[in-house]
Amino acid sequence: MNQYGSDQHGSDPHGSDHYGATTLSQAVLRGVACKCPRCGRGRLFSGYVRLRPSCETCGLDYAFNDPGDGPAVFVILFAGFVVVAAALIVEVKYQPPFWVHAMLWIPAVLATTLIPLRVIKSLLIVLQYHHRAAEGRLVQRDPQ
Repeated sequence: MNQYGSDQHGSDPHGSDHYGATTLSQAVLRGVACKCPRCGRGRLFSGYVRLRPSCETCGLDYAFNDPGDGPAVFVILFAGFVVVAAALIVEVKYQPPFWVHAMLWIPAVLATTLIPLRVIKSLLIVLQYHHRAAEGRLVQRDPQ
């Protein structure tokens, strides 16, 4: 079995032999829908952001993926920009008391971080599969 979950010898690990090659737009739609990157039907997650071991439809082993901290970084940067900009605008324009800021921005931070986290993680996994991204490897060269 290779890193993309293919246990068939000589077959394309991305499923072009049976499932057909996917376009970038199909891959993005599968990512947004949190579906399997190969078949587009199986669910990617068993919990909120916990991955399944494999696809229940096509059997793709999800061990190949490693989004790392990427989803969290994208979400934090997005949420930070939106919430800080909104808080600064409200502070400059209205100068509300501290408790109003707490009532506004704590739910805003929760909403702008928790809602997109699952979709961003799924999207990064599907794009990693689509582009055949893997860990870098050193190339052995012959001495000259």
